[in-house]
Amino acid sequence: MVTLESVSLRPAAANDPLHDGRSVHNAPLDQPLVLDLDQTLLRSDLLVECFVAALRRNPFILFQAILWLARGKAYLKQKLAPYAPDDLDAIPAHDGVVELAEREARRGRRVVLATASDELMARRVAKRFAFIGEVFASDGTKNLKGASKAERLAERFPQGFIYAGDSKADLVVWARAQSAVGVNLQPKTAKHPARVLIKAARVKQWAKNALIFIPLFLAGMATDLAAWRDALFAFFGLGFVASATYLLNDLFDLADDRRHWTKRNRPLASGALPIGEGLMLVPVLALAGFALAAAAGWAVFATVTLYTAITLAYSFHVKRVPILDVAVLATLFTLRLFLGVVAIGAVISPWLFVFSMALFLSLSTAKRHTEVVRMALHGKTKTAGRGYIARDEPMLLALGLAAAMSAVVLFSLYLTAEAFHAAMYTAPGFLWATPILLFLWLGRIWLVSQRGELDDDPVAFALNDKASLALGLMLGLAFGGAIFGGFALEALPWIA
Repeated sequence: MVTLESVSLRPAAANDPLHDGRSVHNAPLDQPLVLDLDQTLLRSDLLVECFVAALRRNPFILFQAILWLARGKAYLKQKLAPYAPDDLDAIPAHDGVVELAEREARRGRRVVLATASDELMARRVAKRFAFIGEVFASDGTKNLKGASKAERLAERFPQGFIYAGDSKADLVVWARAQSAVGVNLQPKTAKHPARVLIKAARVKQWAKNALIFIPLFLAGMATDLAAWRDALFAFFGLGFVASATYLLNDLFDLADDRRHWTKRNRPLASGALPIGEGLMLVPVLALAGFALAAAAGWAVFATVTLYTAITLAYSFHVKRVPILDVAVLATLFTLRLFLGVVAIGAVISPWLFVFSMALFLSLSTAKRHTEVVRMALHGKTKTAGRGYIARDEPMLLALGLAAAMSAVVLFSLYLTAEAFHAAMYTAPGFLWATPILLFLWLGRIWLVSQRGELDDDPVAFALNDKASLALGLMLGLAFGGAIFGGFALEALPWIA
């Protein structure tokens, strides 16, 4: 939410810009309304936008950027400006600032853009807003920020001006202005509540990491506290690392997400979380995750490292390659199972991994199928940032259903080949219900996907779908009956 506070700075102290005074509306019309750009007119920082876009094209540009910065921040901005996102119009603006500027422009007040961003970027943004009549910006030599901006504006507008800004750097500009507009001036800690950070880190997606705990039950180690400890270290280690990769993926997908009908509401794409803060969170989360993984053992650390490498390859390139993208997603799911195995040192049937690949290939394909179906519903022919077109929908449907049926068949073969002979099952007859329940759930996933009603992520959909939760409960009861049913049957004569 945008917080606008319009105040007079006369006769305020320079370090106290917020005190009672006349409003912008009452200021003389010959005093222009001067808008800062980053985090004021736009809900983003163009320097960081350019830096992230440059990193996406060439990660090694980081070293060049250090050399450019040595020649001054204005020079760095000028060199990064050509890497700016193509669609600057998609960067969200502060609605309150836009409304204020449009209202004052209609009243006859001149609206000016004054920013520390590079002039090339500033003029591109100015074309987006019809109310901007003049632009002041950094020119590659002079960084128009703080005192230099205040001096430039005071010289250009001796009759006075109104200035809208958002940070401490604007204090000296407010001190030279006749009126001020503060945008989102609450403390930084209050700007981004925990729910925004949790959403940006996609903590909900940690539910997928519950696969790590499945080997505990399949290996008969559910009562082993040491195994639970190692599995928990692996769970949280992978969770933090995965959150870091999700943030990195969202940073690189900003332009595409802002054009997407649902992804545009993600914290980074919407501007709820500044890109700079998202960029800083990546190494913090990654280091925390790898530290926890190392605490669980070097095998866990190596597996998490492999997961990270595959995820980064997916984010940088693979997700744009049709078919290969869903195969890699299925591999990442199966790698979670493998992580659980190495964390507790268990020996698990190869059937589990073959079944996992088929199951998650179906679910990953459902995710892409949903995007293609929704693309058609929104009148689009191609998905942003993906390699699919609208005509691929029948092929994805066929591939996903084939993988789903393969998963059911593979699970049935596992039951007959191994599960019924496993010592841990005292009443294996209950297991015959599991392929049927699996078929019903996968059928439901594909039914709602074909109708265009599936959430972008089938796992997230299942966690909020009553039918899926009911089927999951019955699946759990079937396994519980298979494990403990024999004991109950033995106890029946005693009960009688």
